[in-house]
Amino acid sequence: MAGRLEGKIAVVTGGCSGIGLATVTRFAQEGAKVVIGDLDDVNGTRIAGEIDGLFVKCDVTDAQQVDALFAAAKSTYGSVDVAFNNAGISPPEDDSILTTDIDAWRKVQEVNLTSVYLCCKAALPYMLEQKHGSIINTASFVAIMGAATSQISYTASKGGVLAMSRELGVQFAREGVRVNALCPGPVNTPLLQELFAKDPERAQRRLVHVPVGRFGEPEEIANAVVFLASDESSFITATDFLVDGGISGAYVTPL
Repeated sequence: MAGRLEGKIAVVTGGCSGIGLATVTRFAQEGAKVVIGDLDDVNGTRIAGEIDGLFVKCDVTDAQQVDALFAAAKSTYGSVDVAFNNAGISPPEDDSILTTDIDAWRKVQEVNLTSVYLCCKAALPYMLEQKHGSIINTASFVAIMGAATSQISYTASKGGVLAMSRELGVQFAREGVRVNALCPGPVNTPLLQELFAKDPERAQRRLVHVPVGRFGEPEEIANAVVFLASDESSFITATDFLVDGGISGAYVTPL
């Protein structure tokens, strides 16, 4: 069913690769006008041209640049109906708390958590003025689970995204704005490939816990984002929306 986002204006951060790129494509297919915020100005300009959208170069940790991103959506297309705050990192130096230094901790918190705060802060005034909007913040299944193979700052940042999304979803529910945390499981993106491609044993240690027996694909996560962005999810807010192949519900997985 095409046209589920017809007439909506959507802002997507981290829209040049992985889940963000898959979502940009799906949003456009469903009729949305898409504004991409990313640092990759070469691919960003190309992708925006392919979907008849807009690219705004944006460092999501910079408040002025984030404000400019959402202002561009409003001034160009007239509204901000959807904000998919998706940009994030998971660098290899973020590991066990015993080995992760304070600079690595702070970098991940800035990109993964502070950026979501800035994007929500920028998007909300437009949505409150128009009395409708859907904000989807990318958290993770690790926000609700523990792992012995820790990426401590990443895990903590995604827990923060989940808690903040819940709070905002409750706070603004009666003003027509929905806020949900998308919680993907391990997804076959460039980020995951970079982490695991050189270490198949490390990847397998994670994969064995996924009941469906594989990592997710970006398009599968994008389908969930489309649902949360659309009016089909009008009674869903302040949730942890899991798209994780069953990993968070598993005790022992099939052989």
